[in-house]
Amino acid sequence: MSTLRTTTIDSPVGPLRAVGDGEALHGLYFPDHCPAPRVNGAVEDAGAFRDLGEQLAAWFAGERTEFDLALEVRGTRFQRRIWAALAALPFGTTVTYSYIAAAVGLPGSARAVGHAVARNPVSIIVPCHRVVGAAGQLTGYAGGLDRKRHLLDHEQAVLGARAVSTRK
Repeated sequence: MSTLRTTTIDSPVGPLRAVGDGEALHGLYFPDHCPAPRVNGAVEDAGAFRDLGEQLAAWFAGERTEFDLALEVRGTRFQRRIWAALAALPFGTTVTYSYIAAAVGLPGSARAVGHAVARNPVSIIVPCHRVVGAAGQLTGYAGGLDRKRHLLDHEQAVLGARAVSTRK
C-alpha cells in the first residue's frame, strides 16, 4: 500500500482537504466535515493533486460540469453502488433519496440510501449535494447546509448563464 498524500485546495466554499495515494483520489473533505476524514500518517504533498485543483477551479468557474479523475473510494458494496448512482446525476439536477433508491433497484430503502450518501468520501466530485429531501428541502450535508446551498446555486447559475449564451 502506498503512502497517503494530502493537501488543502482553496475553493469558493472554503478549503478542501484532498487525500489520495498519488494515483487516485480517496477523499475530498471540508474543514468541518462530518464524519471527519481519517488522514493519520498522510504526507503533505500539494503536487499530487494539481489536476484536482485545476478541475475544481474550472468547475467553480463554470467552465466544466464533470470531473475526470481517478477515484479509489472505500466503502461497502452498497455504499459504492449508491455513490456510483450519485456520480451519474447530471450537473444542475436534484433528486430525492427515494429516487436514488429506486434507481439502484431498491425502492423503499431511502433511509439506507441516506446513510450511504452521508458517507460519500469525495464531496463535490461525487455530487451528494444534489440529493434533497422528499419535499425538495435541503437535508443534511457533510459540509453543512450553507455549502450545499452554495453548490446547488452555483450549478443553477452556470446552467442559466449557458442558456442565455446559447440564445444570443
